[in-house]
Amino acid sequence: MTGIPVVSIVGKSDSGKTTVVEQLVRRLVDRGHRVATCKHHVHEIDIDVPGKDSWRHARAGAQVTMISAPTQFAVVSKVERERTLEEIVAAAGDVDILITEGFKRSGSVRIEVSRRARSDELVSAPAELTALITDNNDLQPEGVSRFELNDYDALTDFVERSFLDGGSPHGD
Repeated sequence: MTGIPVVSIVGKSDSGKTTVVEQLVRRLVDRGHRVATCKHHVHEIDIDVPGKDSWRHARAGAQVTMISAPTQFAVVSKVERERTLEEIVAAAGDVDILITEGFKRSGSVRIEVSRRARSDELVSAPAELTALITDNNDLQPEGVSRFELNDYDALTDFVERSFLDGGSPHGD
């Protein structure tokens, strides 16, 4: 895959993936990077509020429903198959990095979140991991960068060094 780097945050349900994504995005944006995110869902999702106009348009059969506001624009399309990670990257637009959550089997850069209270096993094989965020000292996969839970600054430094030209915003 060429183009923008894709970093996938993976882990078991309730392991803290969303918090990691939120903290990583906040810090990358504060450092001047343009960030896109994509959350993987295994079920159909309703982005619009049931009963509102665009929701009603989609329920009436519209293939594509668009919502435009002064500071936001959203496109919801019915699809016949799940999009590939490459297609998601193409749709991300003019950004420096795409952070995904929940793509357990896609992408070559996976950072797993593993919380001892949730599980003592990883969802990824060590060879599939770029980094591990955990509070479990028993999890020490060889050759995998390891971060403590809540050490978001160190994680952000690692992502910048590894995937964003050493930290230079927009590849400058």
